[in-house]
Amino acid sequence: MLPQYPDENSLLKKIAQAAGPLAKKELRILARGIGDDAALFKPKPGHEMILTCDWFLEGTHFLRDMHPPDAVGWKCLARAVSDVAAMGGMPRCFLLSLALPKSHTGPWLDRFLGGLRRASRKFQCVLAGGDTTRRQEILINVTVTGEVCSGHAVLRSGARAGDVLCVSGRLGEAELGLQLLKQHRGIVSEKNPLIRKHLYPEPRVALGEWLAKRGLATAMMDLSDGLSSDLPRLCAASGVGARVESAKIPLVKKPAVHGKQALDLLQLALHGGDDYELLFTVPRRFMNRIPRRFRGIPLTAIGEITRGQRPVMIRADGREQPLIPRGWDPFRG
Repeated sequence: MLPQYPDENSLLKKIAQAAGPLAKKELRILARGIGDDAALFKPKPGHEMILTCDWFLEGTHFLRDMHPPDAVGWKCLARAVSDVAAMGGMPRCFLLSLALPKSHTGPWLDRFLGGLRRASRKFQCVLAGGDTTRRQEILINVTVTGEVCSGHAVLRSGARAGDVLCVSGRLGEAELGLQLLKQHRGIVSEKNPLIRKHLYPEPRVALGEWLAKRGLATAMMDLSDGLSSDLPRLCAASGVGARVESAKIPLVKKPAVHGKQALDLLQLALHGGDDYELLFTVPRRFMNRIPRRFRGIPLTAIGEITRGQRPVMIRADGREQPLIPRGWDPFRG
């Protein structure tokens, strides 16, 4: 019979062990964490602290019978780290709150923690503590603490009329990966780049830090809910509008077929979520400093910031239309 861990102390010990010796070494430098009632964190001299948290819920963000446990572990941390990247910061440590049924405290938890540990190492963000409880559905909450050089944090509110609007990567890949996963359960390989983009997203930490340190970005956020939903938030925070040229939006590379019908790749790019790419604005005079690719990731100018109050899209035929938010919204029916 497979071992179970119904005792909370056993669960906490298992999670602490999964964090590995690297976490203990790092925590001695930046904080005091696992083992006390709370963690202590001290940012480096000349840095400000960044705090963010993110839910990752069964039935809403992942499906127990479709998403591999290690992917759930990886993605729950990657999502929160992406918020730190969007401000130009570096992640340092995180808190994990985990609710799960007794049936998933054995092999499922082992694989979940394996994915979480890989993400922790990749993003150099160590586990500092958290909480556990028992519940029928799996609920995960991750709180990440990061830091950014004082005065260099990039906010959503800094965009100005005339700035160029840019994105990293190709938009709609993660949404297409999710659709493929749903359509071909158990058939498609995790090595498929579209599937991997959905299961194992990589927040653009290095790019965000590079833009912030060089003072190139006036405003920035990550694309988690889709361009059509996230861009209006940046515009509202900055009190500006935007003109997006549909022909310039970087789409999924190859034409894709969903069943017998061709996919509308522009709609995927506009409304698909989970890309975790960066959306940022750059003064036009600095655009010669923005490379076409950053560490292999394409950077694309897709439009400009305007004095209006709402974003609009310029279609391929030159017509202008409002950019209607149709991305992810947990409260939309």
